[in-house]
Amino acid sequence: MTISASEFLDAVLDPGSYRSWDRAPIDVAASESYRTELAAAADRSGTDESVLTGEGMLRGRRIAVIACEFGFLAGSIGVAAAERIVAAVERATASGVPLLASPTSGGTRMQEGTLAFVQMVKIAGAVAEHKSAGLPYLVYLRDPTMGGVFASWGSLGHMTFAEPGALIGFLGPRVYAALYGERFPDGVQTAENLYRNGVIDGVVPLGIFRRIAHRVLNVTVSPPRGDLSAPMPESGSPGADTAAGVDYPAWDSVLLSRSPFRPGIRQLLRQATDRVPLSGTGQGESDRTVVLALARLRGRPCVILGHDRASRSEDNGMGPAALREARRSMRLAAELRLPLVLIIDTAGAALSRSAEERGLAPEIARCLADLVTLDTPTVSVLLGQGSGGGALALLPADRVLAARHGWLAPLPPEGASAIVFRDTEHCARIAAAQRIRAADLLADGVVDRIVPEFPDAASEPVDFSRRMVAAIAEELRGLCARPVDDLRTRRRHRYRRLGLPNA
Repeated sequence: MTISASEFLDAVLDPGSYRSWDRAPIDVAASESYRTELAAAADRSGTDESVLTGEGMLRGRRIAVIACEFGFLAGSIGVAAAERIVAAVERATASGVPLLASPTSGGTRMQEGTLAFVQMVKIAGAVAEHKSAGLPYLVYLRDPTMGGVFASWGSLGHMTFAEPGALIGFLGPRVYAALYGERFPDGVQTAENLYRNGVIDGVVPLGIFRRIAHRVLNVTVSPPRGDLSAPMPESGSPGADTAAGVDYPAWDSVLLSRSPFRPGIRQLLRQATDRVPLSGTGQGESDRTVVLALARLRGRPCVILGHDRASRSEDNGMGPAALREARRSMRLAAELRLPLVLIIDTAGAALSRSAEERGLAPEIARCLADLVTLDTPTVSVLLGQGSGGGALALLPADRVLAARHGWLAPLPPEGASAIVFRDTEHCARIAAAQRIRAADLLADGVVDRIVPEFPDAASEPVDFSRRMVAAIAEELRGLCARPVDDLRTRRRHRYRRLGLPNA
């Protein structure tokens, strides 16, 4: 049974808070039979068009809403419905409020033909303007969402969730069968399949979506708690955190970083609040070797992405999709005007034919270029292993932290030893010579701050995770006090001077 627009609004908004923005639908050219069809649709659905728009409160926070009514001509979008949508998006943008859209539609209204079809353009443009104003755009896809609606405002959310079991796709099964004389393959156009393939962020019932939307808005809208005026530590200053006790050889740090008991990004996120996990690139790819989320770290809102050691295996290296998901995190941070936190903890990128053919190397290059020029504060963390281009792709930030046993190298020491010595017996020697350990990276200006381990993170996972999250939050506080233009200038200068004498 399709969830109606009014049922959606009642489930998501605080009781009694909805206020309609709708005016009478604009007149459109229509035949007598079409006018009769419109009148009958209004009688059946109890609405005057296929969309309702307005505002309400979600746990006390004002938001704008757009909800399709499938009972009105299958939620199809014609000129009048499109105009209502665009007017609502523009009003939300002008009012500076986040926007929550919930499509359920068969797509473009066939009775109005091409003129209805091209309405996708102006709807997409209005949504883009809303997002460019730094305002959140959340989408909840209901059953069914098809055609031009899915291919425009249904697919532009900063984050997109869907109703369990929802039929979601571009070309409807009935149209496909008529055009091609066969059934559309089962199990493809489902919310669950799109989630597995990285098109949407999750599949949840409406009640849970309300809680998710609340958390998203806590991160993206509420002002950060705490004082934003704290000064940013100067690059290279170790601070008190670098008192680490024993001066471990580089190879010892490499071995410690590979412990299966060492905490990773998921342990850091357990110390966060308002966590909202996201998934995939939004473009049909998903790589479980990375984790993407919105969260607050000690009250500091951020987008966080990092390598997931829990999903790593010899047969599951970081591929191009993981890097495209990293670039999604960068776009999210810039569009939502949130700082970006990147967690580096990888044994290296995937070595395979598939990775090469799907553009692994170009994606590393694009990550580097995007990070150096990103218009938002950035913090990178060498949490554990930092091997190869997959690690470097997440490195260039305003501030770079390292766990005491974190390290960064062009290859695993075994690989470097094989190149230089033609064997893997010189790992310790090559690791020391390449200055890959955190202490050397600090001295060379690659890292700004070392977070200690007592004696290593695997033996104190909770305390270490708390210590690291506190350090990240402190860095975010300092960075968010600076103008973005100043951050970009400093970031460019930093990486321009890297490796030069007296830099």
